[in-house]
Amino acid sequence: MENIDLTSGDLGSLTQVANEFIVSYGMKLLGAILTLIIGFWIASRITSAIRNLMSRRELDPSLTGFLSTLISILLKVLIIISVMGMVGIQMTSFIAVLGAAGLAIGMALSGTLQNFAGGVLILVIKPFKVGDFIEAQGFMGTVEDIQIFNTILVTPNNQVITIPNGGLATGAVTNYSAKKTRRAQWVFGIAYGDKYPHAKKVLLRLLEEDPRVLKEPAPFIALSELNDSSVDITVRAWANSSDFWGLFFDMNEKVYEAFEKEGINIPFPQMDVHLHQEEKQA
Repeated sequence: MENIDLTSGDLGSLTQVANEFIVSYGMKLLGAILTLIIGFWIASRITSAIRNLMSRRELDPSLTGFLSTLISILLKVLIIISVMGMVGIQMTSFIAVLGAAGLAIGMALSGTLQNFAGGVLILVIKPFKVGDFIEAQGFMGTVEDIQIFNTILVTPNNQVITIPNGGLATGAVTNYSAKKTRRAQWVFGIAYGDKYPHAKKVLLRLLEEDPRVLKEPAPFIALSELNDSSVDITVRAWANSSDFWGLFFDMNEKVYEAFEKEGINIPFPQMDVHLHQEEKQA
C-alpha cells in the first residue's frame, strides 16, 4: 500500500485506501460476525443435547443445570477466542496470561475444586441419595441435601452436619438404606443351669409373633459362647430397613419381660472374694 500525502489533496488515493481497507477488513469482520452467530447457535444446540442426555440418565437437577451452564460458557469462550483471532487480534499473549491466571486460581482453590469434583462424582455414581441413612467421615445421619461442594446430614438427635464432598467421594461410606432389608442381631445371656432349649423356644416364639420379622431368610438362633458368667445366645432376624430400629429396641424389651416371666435368669458379671486371715505367731 503506497504512502499518501494528505496535504496534496490526493483524495483519489485516500478513497482507494479506504476501499482497500473495507474490502480487506470488512470481509474479515463479516466472517467473524457470522462465525460468532453460528458458533453460539451450535454451542446452544450442544448444550441442550448434553442437558437432555443428563436428564435421561436421571442425574441430579442441580448437577444438570450447573454442568450445562459450565459447558455453555466454555464453548462460548472458545468461540470468542476464535473470532478474535479471525479479525487479526494477536491471541498468543492473551492465552498465555489467561492460562497463568487459571493456574493461579486453580492452585488457590484446590480444595474447593476437589470438593466440586467429589460432588460431581457423588451425583453421577450415586453411592447414596437424599433420604438415605449413612455413616461417613466419622458421622452418622440422614442425607438432607447433596450440594455441589458439600453434603448435608441430619443426625438422629437433629444436629446438622456439613461434610465436604472431596473426602466423602474418596472415603468409605456405609449406606444403611441402600438395601430394602437389613439383618438385626442380638446377643442374650442366660445363667448357667438354665435350659438352653427352653430359652431358644421362647426367643423363637417372640420372633414369630412379631410381624416385622421376615419369614425369608428364616431367623437364626444359636448358642454362640460360654462366657465367664453367662451362656450367650446369638439371635439374627431380617426385617425391612424402615422397621429395623423399631424391631431392634422392641425385641430387647420383649426378651427381658419374657425371660423374667419364664423363669430364665439374665446374669450379670459377679466376683467372689475370699478372705484368708493369717494366724499370728507367738
